[in-house]
Amino acid sequence: MTSKVFVALRVKASPERAFAAFVGEIGAWWKPNGLFQTTPRAPGVLAFEPGEGGRLTETLANGKVFEIGRVLVWDPPNRLIFSWRQANFPLELKTEVEVRFEAVGEETRVSVEHRGFDQVPADSVARHGFPDQALLMRLAEWWRALLGSYRDRSV
Repeated sequence: MTSKVFVALRVKASPERAFAAFVGEIGAWWKPNGLFQTTPRAPGVLAFEPGEGGRLTETLANGKVFEIGRVLVWDPPNRLIFSWRQANFPLELKTEVEVRFEAVGEETRVSVEHRGFDQVPADSVARHGFPDQALLMRLAEWWRALLGSYRDRSV
């Protein structure tokens, strides 16, 4: 199985602005998805703690905080890598998301590679009964929708 999805788009912003909007405004542009839930309850607000080792968290309306992952690489305005754990993953399982910000003229190409889904066991509820290709297709569709929301926020 190919264990990753890759999605990219261009935004009308500098790499510095694109990076800042991705990490600093994620709570505003992030859209929850029922298949790829980060908490076992109703969606909350996502936020990054800056710097390597910082957390990606989701804070629910009641104040409870869930750690989704940790920042593995913090290289503004070029690259961000963080671990990713869904609520329905087995406890030891984490995937990885790499985001790159590349200047293209007056725009920035933002690319997201989400990898590691080959680690999700075939019988895991995190697969929702989907075979490999269908699961990755749904994940790619979700990242495309997320980046569309992000693009609208980053300019």
